[in-house]
Amino acid sequence: MSTVLLQLNNVQQAYGEQVVIHDLSLLLKKGDIGCLLGPSGCGKTTALRCIAGFEPVSAGEILLNNICVSRADFFLPPEQRQIGMVFQDYALFPHLDVAANIGFGLHRLTRKERERRVEELLHIVQLAGVSNKYPHELSGGQQQRVALARALAPRPDLLLLDEPFSNLDVSLRERLSMEVREILKDQGITAILVTHDQAEAFAIADEIGVMYQGEIQQWDTAFNLYHRPVNRFVANFIGQGVLLPGKVINAEQIEVELGILKGEIPPQCKPGCDQCGKGCMVDVLLRPDDIVHDDTSPLQATVIHKAFRGAEILYTLCLASGARVLSLVPSHHNHVIGEKIGIRLEAEHVVAFNQPVL
Repeated sequence: MSTVLLQLNNVQQAYGEQVVIHDLSLLLKKGDIGCLLGPSGCGKTTALRCIAGFEPVSAGEILLNNICVSRADFFLPPEQRQIGMVFQDYALFPHLDVAANIGFGLHRLTRKERERRVEELLHIVQLAGVSNKYPHELSGGQQQRVALARALAPRPDLLLLDEPFSNLDVSLRERLSMEVREILKDQGITAILVTHDQAEAFAIADEIGVMYQGEIQQWDTAFNLYHRPVNRFVANFIGQGVLLPGKVINAEQIEVELGILKGEIPPQCKPGCDQCGKGCMVDVLLRPDDIVHDDTSPLQATVIHKAFRGAEILYTLCLASGARVLSLVPSHHNHVIGEKIGIRLEAEHVVAFNQPVL
């Protein structure tokens, strides 16, 4: 059974009367990689700073290895928390070479022990041979590896990464994010990443907390966030998709313009509920992979927009009612704007939400 390394219980943080984090709770097991994902201003970086000890909490508590490190009346200084941090801007010392940067926090070790640890980390982050270079002589990706090695050097219990790849180009960001995950997993490091980039979160994290207005809306795997979002915000924020009007037929079926779906009916729409009954209207989440291109299908839709993505084309399609859906199609099916194409519904994970009250 995995041990819980980090626990946040109903944490709140405020600047004066402005509450930034509301009732934030999460569990992170030893060896797992978590992520706080959300738009700018949602409170994710503030949450990370509270965990690191850079910000106090006004309510709730933060525990590391079952020991409280923060609550309203107690605050353990950052240097006593056994936490490593990788910053957005790398924060390397420009006057120190790579080896000195990595070994900066190892002053308690002997010279030989420090040199051995630096050499070990250079090998881990695949930077052997650049120990004598200075930060300005390195690429962005290499600088980020040095920052990672420096954070890992003291063998922290927890590693925090604050938007670590935001300064890198897309292709390097994707490659480095996968490499960082491999390094963390190989070393058995427990970590939390903060990012606004879904691809980054999906590539690195075991569990992801989608944040909005200072609260975690859903703490879950990437698969469940995409296919089983708990509310409209998560459904709209994660991936792409549309909400199509539907009518509840029974406890397991919803009828939409494209056909009848078997899915997760909102609790308020299930038989026996006083709030809603058979025939109530809901909004059904449909992802691009739920709409399949099928030339033999009698159901047709008009192409109104297309985005070429190499192996695939993302089509925006207009249904007979005027409603729009998205469909991800292999790129050899190259249709023109205005063309009608056959489609069919193939949704394995159907999620429906009550229609908002106007």
